[in-house]
Amino acid sequence: MNITPELTKVSAMVNPQGLERRSDVVPPRWVPPLWKRLIPTDNSIFDTIVTEDDTPVDNFPSAKQQRLLVESLYSSWQAPDHSRPFLADTNVGVFAALNQPPLVPDVFLSLGVQVAEDWWQKPNRSYFIRILGKPPDVVIEMVSNQEGGEEDYKLQRYARMGIPYYIIFDPLNQLFHGILRVYELDGWNYVERDTPWLPQVGLGLTLWQGTYEGKREVWLRWCDGEGNLILTGAETATQERRAKEHERHAKEQVLAQLEHEQYAKEQVLTQLEHEQHAKEHEQHAKEQALFQLAQLSAKLRALGIDPNGLL
Repeated sequence: MNITPELTKVSAMVNPQGLERRSDVVPPRWVPPLWKRLIPTDNSIFDTIVTEDDTPVDNFPSAKQQRLLVESLYSSWQAPDHSRPFLADTNVGVFAALNQPPLVPDVFLSLGVQVAEDWWQKPNRSYFIRILGKPPDVVIEMVSNQEGGEEDYKLQRYARMGIPYYIIFDPLNQLFHGILRVYELDGWNYVERDTPWLPQVGLGLTLWQGTYEGKREVWLRWCDGEGNLILTGAETATQERRAKEHERHAKEQVLAQLEHEQYAKEQVLTQLEHEQHAKEHEQHAKEQALFQLAQLSAKLRALGIDPNGLL
């Protein structure tokens, strides 16, 4: 099936930057995404599809960045509906039609889908939209050179696939349009968003300067609605360890405070005992003095002397 005329028509409606903001450009009729129109129903055709090859596709920074984005989702994120599965991966072909080569996003995220149990079967080894029933919700392209087609060819094809969000991450600003750009599908075209929040997914994106796998860099990270990072497994473990250490330290502080209060009480009791002993000693001394005085008075009276007259 030849789809070149359709793509030509669509290309004419999307400007090279994918920043279609005009309201006067309206398609004459709604045309379903390619994946709803152009995929044959005979599964035997999958036998002729090349789902992977041996061409190297990554560099060290991109590979590490892709790993960070995917690993954090599986480590500590739950989709808005916690019962829904999701699928996130890197460098997996996304097929909108079997008679077209796939697009291979650096990272994609798709809600409500999961890898089939028998994932070695040809229809289950890549992201065939016909098989999974929907396109990915988010695709991310990382710019490693100026000839990757992120601003034109890929932008147009992802729009035709019906992918709601398209992200361009350009860490070296090689395309001179900023490090991070977020596009949302609006009808036929992508419109650049003013915010990196993706409401249909319940996730946001943010630039984070920190260390991941021993490399300090400005990384692209997922975040929640309050700007909190979606943590990696290592970060979650570190956070839990610090929380336990903080809890243990807090308990030790409480015990130390209790011990201090107990010692203070004991000191007060000791002081009270000393004061009591002092009072008893004073009372005993008074009693001894009175007893001696009584004895002396008795001796004086025995001698015929009035002790009161001596005063």
